[in-house]
Amino acid sequence: MLRTWDRWLAGALALALGANGLAMLFNGLAWYGAVPGVTSTGPYNAHFVRDIGAAYLVAALGLAWFAWKPREGWPALAAGAAFLTVHAAIHVYDATCGASPLDDVKRDFVGVYLFAALPLALALFRKPAHD
Repeated sequence: MLRTWDRWLAGALALALGANGLAMLFNGLAWYGAVPGVTSTGPYNAHFVRDIGAAYLVAALGLAWFAWKPREGWPALAAGAAFLTVHAAIHVYDATCGASPLDDVKRDFVGVYLFAALPLALALFRKPAHD
């Protein structure tokens, strides 16, 4: 059963993820220096940051579509949630291979794991019924 707060949550996530994607696309170097832990992943690569920014923007658009028209937008939400979930899984793997896994998980909890878990939960548990 789809609730109004599901749509508000999807809309809020879309705004946050969209802002992140736009920052990555249009001010990648500032984004690179501002986000905790990013500088430890290697030197700044503008093309790579823009690529990931584009993926974040597409995920945000999927969430926004779902917030606006849940029945029509659910497939886009599911695709965006898939990207965010795979991205989070990569962070889990990297944390387990790192020198301080718990610190990495704490650092990434909100910005990576929670921002993947919420869209995934919406996609799995809030699929609108068809007429």
